[in-house]
Amino acid sequence: MENQSDKFQQVISHTKEYGFVFQSSELYDGLAAVYDYGQYGVELRRNLRDYWWKSMVQMNDNIVGIDSAIFMHPTIWKASGHVDNFNDPMVDNKDSKKRYRVDVIIEDKAAQYEAAGDKATADALIASMDTMLTNADFAGLRQLLIDHKIVCPLSGTSNWTDVRQFNLMFSTQMGSVSEDSDTIYLRPETAQGIFVNFLNVQKTGRMKIPFGIAQVGKAFRNEIVARQFIFRMREFEQMEMQFFVRPGSEMEWYNHWREKRMAWHKSLGIDASMLRFKDHTKLAHYANAAVDIEYNFPFGFKEVEGIHSRTDFDLKQHQTFSKKKIQYFDNDLNEEGKPYGNYIPFVVETSVGLDRLFLLTLCNAFEEQVIPKEDGTSDSRSVLHLPAILAPYKVAILPLLKKDGLPEAARKIADELRPFHSIFYEEKDTIGKRYRRMDAIGTPFCVCVDHQTLTDGTVTIRDRDKMTQERVPASSLKEIIDQAVRMPIL
Repeated sequence: MENQSDKFQQVISHTKEYGFVFQSSELYDGLAAVYDYGQYGVELRRNLRDYWWKSMVQMNDNIVGIDSAIFMHPTIWKASGHVDNFNDPMVDNKDSKKRYRVDVIIEDKAAQYEAAGDKATADALIASMDTMLTNADFAGLRQLLIDHKIVCPLSGTSNWTDVRQFNLMFSTQMGSVSEDSDTIYLRPETAQGIFVNFLNVQKTGRMKIPFGIAQVGKAFRNEIVARQFIFRMREFEQMEMQFFVRPGSEMEWYNHWREKRMAWHKSLGIDASMLRFKDHTKLAHYANAAVDIEYNFPFGFKEVEGIHSRTDFDLKQHQTFSKKKIQYFDNDLNEEGKPYGNYIPFVVETSVGLDRLFLLTLCNAFEEQVIPKEDGTSDSRSVLHLPAILAPYKVAILPLLKKDGLPEAARKIADELRPFHSIFYEEKDTIGKRYRRMDAIGTPFCVCVDHQTLTDGTVTIRDRDKMTQERVPASSLKEIIDQAVRMPIL
């Protein structure tokens, strides 16, 4: 466990040192639970987003995309239940003056019991908590904290206040004069933008059930307990797809997307032992089935993606609150010997957090590697074993020396490849140091341009993971890289 904790700290340090993630507003001592993506992080993040989009939209002829606004009519959040129900039970420690989510600190205590071999007590604690959360038994939740000697990590005391509800939505005003402004919200999820555009997309795209609408976008939640680096943030990005189906067929499609999404995560080079399904034992009020795909982070198995059968709750709610009919006329039913029919479709949702996926990818790829040498000593390197399709740069073009025409030859090769792939070019330092820097940011190939290149047009291409080197014609580089970054057909 300690080694896993050490690895997580190494990953966090690596992201800062090599320009993947920075603390937001660091110049002004930072803003808690808000982060900026650096020059390599933004490339990796974009590649993850593109990989998801191609898998979800480009590879499916019945899924299309939209980009809805962050600001939405406030009644939308009333209809969705976020105004009344999007709350977390919170408790303050009177000594440290820090606020905590009750479920988080109770789950942490249960994890301690389980780590100590007392699974029965851990399960009983979680069961009690779930019951009290369902019944809004805040006094009972506070008593659980006291009975199990759950203390504040900072003060070490259990001097807790009463448990209270705290709405997680950020609110602001829209209007030119504050007195006349309406309160609106920064969206806490992207799904509602899809639901309120259901008819727009269905009619203009002539979409037939079953079909899906995908969206990638920012969401905002006023998380009180934001922790574990970028795992839980106040500003984050979601990649969601809502799949609209006939009532009665939702479980078939739920199981389809359940397996399809797990296969997608494995396609990123993640070992099956690091992933698992976790079925929801306590369903949200709108769902009739739900499962999480969890990854074994250095801090334990945690949710990365959720697949939910949301029934017809969302469209029905928006039909009620908007007082406008949201239905689908299914003329295919007649072809199947059934009467034509209008109905509100059921929805199967897949929702993955891009930032969590980014963290998963780094944790999965990062390695501090010891390399034995022929003289009995050893060397070391930090390496990111990123799939080539996700790597910020696909190839680094490196002239062996900064003279004898080698930089000019190297730049010519780089310019020829640049229209097709992201290229890194560098002349500074020894070739070995440049290889190490490229290993650290996950570049799958390094190409060394030397004096032989000038005579026969060949270069040395180095494989990041195997550290093997091969002499190839410079003209074959595009084909080699194309092959490496080719998207698998899932």
